[in-house]
Amino acid sequence: MSKIDRIDSKILQEIQADGRISIQDLARKVGLSASPCLRRLRMLEAAGVIRGYTAIVDEERFGLPVTAFVRLRLDRHSDDRVGRFERAIQEIGDVLECHVLAGDYDYMLRVLVADLKSYETFVRRHIHTIPGIAALETSFAYGTVKRAAVFPPRAG
Repeated sequence: MSKIDRIDSKILQEIQADGRISIQDLARKVGLSASPCLRRLRMLEAAGVIRGYTAIVDEERFGLPVTAFVRLRLDRHSDDRVGRFERAIQEIGDVLECHVLAGDYDYMLRVLVADLKSYETFVRRHIHTIPGIAALETSFAYGTVKRAAVFPPRAG
């Protein structure tokens, strides 16, 4: 796919807001008929712009009300150490996100847990078993001001 134009951007915004929208409703909202709209949607999927569809689950109602942001620094940055760390993080189901950082820390994880005791267990069973972690710092979110599921509009 070469470039995302204005119509593609509108399609992406609409399906991010409602992944279960019918092709007829989507086409109406973006100003196309159903066939060209479906063709564009399939092209966005084939190009990997749309990686999949998912449901947004309420963490608190699911029983995981505590969000921890965990910053980690490795003791060395050799290919072996970094690779081992990243493979280990991939295997930990409690880690929802892992971002590579610039600055004082190397990685930031977003972790959901039931309570502080569960967080302690997470750190002891998972993080402390990964070789090469030099520092760990955690911040707990006690509220959310904004969480967007839809990317901002993008001009083509």
